[in-house]
Amino acid sequence: MAVAAQLLRGAARSPPALHVAVAAGRRALGSAPPGLAAGRGGRRAALAAAGALGGLALGLWRWQQAAMAASEEEEEEEEEQLRQRFMAPPVSGLRELRRRRREVRSRMELLLMETQAEVCRALAALDPGAAFAVDTWERKEGGGGVSCVLQDGEVFEKAGVNVSVVFGLLSEEAARQMRSRGKSLKAKDGKLPFCAMGVSSVIHPKNPHVPTMHFNYRYFEIEEADGTKQWWFGGGTDLTPTYLNEEDAVHFHKTLKEACDKHDLKLYPKYKKWCDDYFYIEHRGERRGIGGIFFDDVNSPSKEEVFQFVKSCAKAVVPCYIPIVKRHRHDSFTPEEKLWQQLRRGRYVEFNLVYDRGTKFGLLTPGSRIESILISLPLTARWEYMHTPPESSKEAEILEVLRNPKDWVH
Repeated sequence: MAVAAQLLRGAARSPPALHVAVAAGRRALGSAPPGLAAGRGGRRAALAAAGALGGLALGLWRWQQAAMAASEEEEEEEEEQLRQRFMAPPVSGLRELRRRRREVRSRMELLLMETQAEVCRALAALDPGAAFAVDTWERKEGGGGVSCVLQDGEVFEKAGVNVSVVFGLLSEEAARQMRSRGKSLKAKDGKLPFCAMGVSSVIHPKNPHVPTMHFNYRYFEIEEADGTKQWWFGGGTDLTPTYLNEEDAVHFHKTLKEACDKHDLKLYPKYKKWCDDYFYIEHRGERRGIGGIFFDDVNSPSKEEVFQFVKSCAKAVVPCYIPIVKRHRHDSFTPEEKLWQQLRRGRYVEFNLVYDRGTKFGLLTPGSRIESILISLPLTARWEYMHTPPESSKEAEILEVLRNPKDWVH
């Protein structure tokens, strides 16, 4: 009995995986009849039981160690694969995202990083003489981002693809802006914890016959005073050509419609109109471009269904735009056409600084990174007093479409 007890005491000092078996051995010895426990046969039985339990526990511990090592190896391999897929490590860190891998918030951040990498690599393949500068940044109030910028390439004058994941307390100005859109936000002691994440890009080509393209997909979450969380998705993709090419317009809209139709046939017409209405430069009486899709504050039918819809839209960015760039990047152009491009870029700047909701929200968020917010602005633009193109010109043709949006897919 003493020997068995000694074996069990020694096993108790072994790794944690043995403890369950040790406890079972102690219970077995403690419950043995007095005569059996005291006699020689009882000691042999106890020793045999303890030895069997110890061997079983040691085998279990070794199996656990091997399984843990294999799991760690798999995790490291998975992390390396993700690093190769992204332009930079995710803001939240791969381990944290893996820990919360089933949460939509984590899956959305991974989607943002994947979209950034897919777009950057597709653009870089068309402009091999240029390279994206990758700039990771942190926000002291919480979160950070990854900004990828290509400048002065042969094809792209400026292309920025920015991911941001920020959290903290919503500023009073930002909360006021949201309440003006009908959000009922119940703060606790005047504080509203939030998390906002998104991928945003604007691509300004050099050639006037290659359109500017913008996309943005985002997720927002706010925790109210009682602990409940409000959430919603927003985003869209739109095209801003300097000159109208109907084949390009049809391709662009048709690709976005296909992405929407996978989820609901009502979504494309609804979000196409929303896009035409949103990108309206009121003081000019014209749209910024020929539209696409746009939506905001979407929180139904369910978080998972909206996430899958956003994923389809994000995956449509490269196929809706890259073929257009390939088709026109080597087109010849005149100094007059370049001048018109610069004037149209002036309109682009006007919308982004005066009307764009995302720009205004970013500027109102404490600790926001101005360089990343204004990544959408072109390197060059022009404003001329009372410039009016000649009637029946190509410049007048695009203005007609900007003032009266068209249905491109029916």
